[in-house]
Amino acid sequence: MEEVVVLVIEDNVLNMKLVRALLKTGAYVIVEATDGISGLEMARKCNPDVILMDIQLPDINGFQVTRMMKKDDQLKHIPVIAMTSYAMKTDEREAYLAGCSGYITKPINTRTFLAEIDKYLNHHKVENDQPVTQNMR
Repeated sequence: MEEVVVLVIEDNVLNMKLVRALLKTGAYVIVEATDGISGLEMARKCNPDVILMDIQLPDINGFQVTRMMKKDDQLKHIPVIAMTSYAMKTDEREAYLAGCSGYITKPINTRTFLAEIDKYLNHHKVENDQPVTQNMR
C-alpha cells in the first residue's frame, strides 16, 4: 500500500492534536508545521500528497501561503484544503480564489473528516492515464 503524506499547517495545539488523531486512524503519514513560512518550507522538503491549511496563522495567513504554493512549480499540483472557523460564503470563496481545492470548517466534523480528505486525494489520482475529474465546489 502506498504511503499518503499529509502536511498539516496549524498553530492551535488542540486542533493539531485532533487532526493528528483522526489522520492516524486513516493510516496517513503526518507532517506538521505551526506557521505559514515553516509550512511552505516543509512542503518543499516532504512533497506531501495533500496539505491541510489553517487560515489564521501567526505569521502570514493561510490564503497567502496557498497563493505562494500555487506559484511554486514544485508545489502547485498539491491539493490544499483550507481548515477554518470562518464560516461565511465569502471566506469559502476567498479560499478557492487563493488556490485551495477544498474547504473544511471548524469545529471539525470527526465523522466526515477522513472522507473529506480522501475526496481530494482521489480527485488527483490518475486512472488509465486519464485524470479523474469532479466538480469540487
